[in-house]
Parts: sequence; C-alpha cells; structure tokens
Amino acid sequence: MSLGSFIRKQFIDILQWNEDRDGVLAWRHPMQDFEIQYGASLTVRESQMAVFVNEGKVADVFGPGMYKLTTQTLPILTYLKNWDKLFESPFKSDVIFFSTRLQLGRRWGTAQPVTLRDSEFGMVRLRAFGVYSYQISDPGKFYREISGTRDVYTVDDLEAQLRNMVVAAMTTALGSSKVPFLDIAGNQGLMSQSIAEQLAPVFDRYGVKLDNFTVENVSLPEELQKALDTRISMGMAGDLGKFTQYQTATSIPLAAQNEGGIAGIGAGLAAGAALGQTMAQGLGAAQGQPQQSPQQPAPQQAQQPAQPAQPAQADPVQRLQQLKDLLDKGLITAADYDSAKAEVLKKLTS
Repeated sequence: MSLGSFIRKQFIDILQWNEDRDGVLAWRHPMQDFEIQYGASLTVRESQMAVFVNEGKVADVFGPGMYKLTTQTLPILTYLKNWDKLFESPFKSDVIFFSTRLQLGRRWGTAQPVTLRDSEFGMVRLRAFGVYSYQISDPGKFYREISGTRDVYTVDDLEAQLRNMVVAAMTTALGSSKVPFLDIAGNQGLMSQSIAEQLAPVFDRYGVKLDNFTVENVSLPEELQKALDTRISMGMAGDLGKFTQYQTATSIPLAAQNEGGIAGIGAGLAAGAALGQTMAQGLGAAQGQPQQSPQQPAPQQAQQPAQPAQPAQADPVQRLQQLKDLLDKGLITAADYDSAKAEVLKKLTS
C-alpha cells in the first residue's frame, strides 16, 4: 500500500452510540471505508450492548463499560482473523449497538374475533386486548434471527413480528380453553400468566425477554353482547310474581296524584289479579297440581257453622267519585275532600 493511500485512510478512535433517536433497537456504527484503530476506545453505556461482526459472523459481545480494543479484549475476532498477539494494524469489522432498555406499554389485540365453543352460550366469538413489555436479552441471537444487516432496526419493525406471535398464542389459548366466557372475563390475571408462560420461550428464541404480559379486556361482538345484556336483565327480574306486586304497589301512589288517574287503579288491579291467577294456574299445571275451578267453592267442614255474610264494602272508585261530586257542588271543603280521599286510599292499600 502506497504512502498516499495510507494517508487517505480514515481511522476510528472512539466507538460509541448516543441514542439520539427514540424507538431504535439496533444501530450499526458507520464504517464504509473507515477502519478501526488498534487500541481504539469502545464505550458501551448502561442499557446498551455492542457486537462485533466479522464477515457476517457474530464475534465478540460487550456489555456496559469502557474497553480498549486489543487482541486481549477481542479474543474471538483475533481467532477469526488469525491475528498474531503482536499484531497492531488497523482492522475492519462491523460494530452494532443494541438497546437493552425495557420497551413498556406495547399494545396488542386480536384483529379478528376468535371463535370457540362455550358451555353456556354455545358458539361464541371473542376479542381480546392488552399490553406487554420486553427487552433485548441476547444481542447475538437478535442479530442472527431478527435485525440482520440493517443499519437501523426499530421498535416498529420488531413489533410487527412480535404482535403476530402474541395474537397466535392468544388465539390458541382461547380456542383450546374450556373455560366459559364469564369465567374467562373474571380471571384475566390467570389467563395473562398462562399466556406469558407460553410466549416466554418463543421470545427467547429471538434473543428477546418477555418482561410482562397483560390481558386487559376480553369482549364479545356487539350483537352477542346485546344478547348477553338481555339475559342478564331477565335474571335480574327474579320472581315475576313479586316483580308484578312491586310494580302495582308503586303505581298506586303515582296514579292517586292525578284526578283522572284514580280510575286507572281499579283497572290496573283487576288486570294484575287476572295475570296473577293465569300465571298461578299455568305453574300449577306444569307442576302436576290439581286446579280448582273458580265457579266451584271449596267444600266446608261439616262441624263448622256457616259464617254470616259480610256486608260488601263500597267500591273505592265510586266512593272517591262521590266525594269529588260533593266537592264540586261546594257541599264539602277541599280539606274534607283530601282527608276523605286519603282515608279511602289508606284502606285500599292496607
């Protein structure tokens, strides 16, 4: 090599990476026609690792610290290049820095619903979403399996592949699970742990450590969610007989507040009684119990004397209408009317 060509050579004395750009996982130190000066300084900061690659093969790997590059600190590269221990000429090698910082809050989700057989709802389609975090643990594996010869490899480049692995594991877990949907939604912590255990060796194959995996939500498609809401509402109604009694009891005071509404109370009570009788007869028939005809009174015991008939009570609606007529004609005061009306309603609801 001539003196002129030697002078034109450019040598690198310091190798380091300042990470001046977010989201970068691997960065190749610019080399091109540059050569590394023997005895140059290599600085690897905390949350970084550096890898020397010789002719496409991973050689020496450095963790955080400052190093003087010699045959002693580059044993593998020295072996690959067949250097003599006294060799002190500049050399060429690819130097790639890797970020080992935790990548937090990375999102994942099933692009399409996962169909599975549910013991309560039959065939259902589920969707799941969550977050995970990871970091590069083995830069040699990561270089060989993932980043390769690229000058820059980013978080977005990696997650396109990681997300597919996460969703595949999630789909397998949901598809093979025999746990009902309602139990899955209530045990997302256990599901997260189970899927993390499945994913850990898959991530490790690529030199990546799965730090955390969380299932935030497991949901049904909108049409199935509506059906589930309807079923929940029916379950909340409980005993329909008691539910009807409650509705009737709450409607009486509201109707009594309106003058025209009091007439509807009798109709409502009659309808409620008829509905209750019909439901009772239907339940009795379903349970195999004999029904008594309303036209045939129950037989009375011979030893008990017949009770005298009680005088029929006045129709409350008619009584209230009479009170209203007296008020309109000025025969009673408004206070008398309100007092009498309250007494009639009290007897009606007691």
